[in-house]
Amino acid sequence: MTAPFSLFGSAADIDVNAFAALCEQPVKAADYPNAQEVVSRVVIYRADTMRRVQGQDRQALMGELHHLFRDGPGVMVVRDAYPDLAVIDRHSEVFRQIIAGEAASVVRADHFARAGANQRIWNSLQKAARHSPDSFIEYYANPLLGLIAEAWLGPYFQATAQVNVVTPGGQAQQPHRDYHLGFQSNEVAQRFPLPLHRLSQNLTLQGAVAHTDMPLETGPTLLLPFSQRYEPGYLAWRDPRFIDYFQSHAIQLPLNKGDLLFFNPALFHAAGTNRTPDQYRMANLLQISSAFGKPMETVNREEMMLALYPSLLKRVAQGDLDEDSLQAVIAMSADGYSFPTNLDTDPPLHGMAPQTGQQLLEQALRERWEMTHFAQAVEAMRRKRLA
Repeated sequence: MTAPFSLFGSAADIDVNAFAALCEQPVKAADYPNAQEVVSRVVIYRADTMRRVQGQDRQALMGELHHLFRDGPGVMVVRDAYPDLAVIDRHSEVFRQIIAGEAASVVRADHFARAGANQRIWNSLQKAARHSPDSFIEYYANPLLGLIAEAWLGPYFQATAQVNVVTPGGQAQQPHRDYHLGFQSNEVAQRFPLPLHRLSQNLTLQGAVAHTDMPLETGPTLLLPFSQRYEPGYLAWRDPRFIDYFQSHAIQLPLNKGDLLFFNPALFHAAGTNRTPDQYRMANLLQISSAFGKPMETVNREEMMLALYPSLLKRVAQGDLDEDSLQAVIAMSADGYSFPTNLDTDPPLHGMAPQTGQQLLEQALRERWEMTHFAQAVEAMRRKRLA
């Protein structure tokens, strides 16, 4: 009798040869009639061409972009997306002022590079709106951002943004996939069935606005076209064989100030090494999320944890709950996901994801905290997550 097909993957299932076969396929230019050209298997569009598309042609363009992100190379560039570069320069100055204002507060953590190696602004979207509303408005009035996001995510998406400045001599990130499952360990990722691995990449779109010219020596993002199509890729990107393949086959594309780069979050990628002695490479990283990544009701999980804790602690101490039963209660009451959070005050210090409510509750019960101690920890967690 044939064994049933497993819907759960593990690191034992990954195959670098199958990965290579996907990543080495050519791009069919005919699939992208609105594009200007294909360079290093990255599809290049011109902003003025995209802006002229209206009506049914606009819908056709969005279908073309969705195909590109899902079945094609997974990465695109828009040239001259900001024809008035003064808009970029004014917003770059906003970012510099924010960076200077935060310089003394905390060393910025980075998910995939050594902390402090680069300059970061977490939540640059909210901070820029507060710092300079006028600059924010003229910068985000660019309709191409919404067109590309809607092509992948549909309407009602939510934007976040983080600035990354790679300083002279700043080293490359390790190759990786991005949020959601890209921010989880292999142990966590393999608990999700493979259809959810596919879903993860449909919930987010990664983008970047080039705030400086980015010749190759400044280390523009390393990209591996078609790598988003490898289903167990969230279990593979830490594997040395896949890292070696990435380093041998990834491409880099120089960008100009005002260009846009967008890619599927499951694409293997990494910020490159800045080999220049004096050029600061600045990008505003856009992470845009599907409207569907929300629950139906607003639930105060902190209040639930505080209400349940005394009874849970008593039952655990008396041995009235076995481990499976305890985990069932915790899963139904506390928040098991680290995000969204405020990465300035709640950084991922011991991995890529901050502590969750479920993890805090488990720790408190395991260590038999007093109620007052637990209440203080819950309030501290709540405050750290506020923007």
